[in-house]
Amino acid sequence: MDRWWDKFGFRTTIVIVALIIALLIRQTQAAIVSEIYYFMVSPFQSQKQLTLEDRLTNARILELEQRETELEQQNKQLKQLLNYSSTQTTKTISAPVISRSRDRWWEQVTLGKGSQDNIKPGFVVSGIGGLVGRVTSVTPHTSKVLLISDDTSRVGAVISRSRQLGYVQGEKASSVVMHFFEEVIDIKPGDQIVTSNLSKLYPPGLPIGKVKPQKQKEDAVSEIEIELTAPIDVLEWVIVQPFEPKIK
Repeated sequence: MDRWWDKFGFRTTIVIVALIIALLIRQTQAAIVSEIYYFMVSPFQSQKQLTLEDRLTNARILELEQRETELEQQNKQLKQLLNYSSTQTTKTISAPVISRSRDRWWEQVTLGKGSQDNIKPGFVVSGIGGLVGRVTSVTPHTSKVLLISDDTSRVGAVISRSRQLGYVQGEKASSVVMHFFEEVIDIKPGDQIVTSNLSKLYPPGLPIGKVKPQKQKEDAVSEIEIELTAPIDVLEWVIVQPFEPKIK
């Protein structure tokens, strides 16, 4: 018997253990294997979970910091806009820019206020720095604004210093061109351009831009490039001013 056990005992023990494990697995529907697997991998899972939680916490902190920065910037813009609005002689309406097409970036914007806020077609739209455009159509809650940078836009204008008259035409950019009714010589870089009292779509005296630096020309010119003073490319809030156009 001892000789048999020495020869087959180890194998027999292995077979018996295997049968017991198989029986346990069958009876517990592999739950024991799951438990063994859990205890084997749980230390690694815990570390992985902690790493994931750290990443999520850091991401949340960054999100809150970005939200704080964005709110600060919005408050700064609104404060500047309110200060600008307080300088206007007529009652104005503050409105957010809620839509803008990439293909028509320099042509039009949509505001988040409309006829229910007493906005009407023809009303004048300004931003921090000066004229932006005018309202062309409204719905109860939105307004379409034609920007002065649109190439179909025409704004009666005058050089403040020399009183040279002309009109400003959009170029789909942050600069526009002022066309004069006659050739002029007395133009200097930095000369301020405002709406003229001959304009039928805008009230007089609204800031438009300033003459851009360029090569000095001795000959008279019929047009000059103007840099807009309102940041039309990054509009977020505007001021809407009641105005009755002189033409329909």
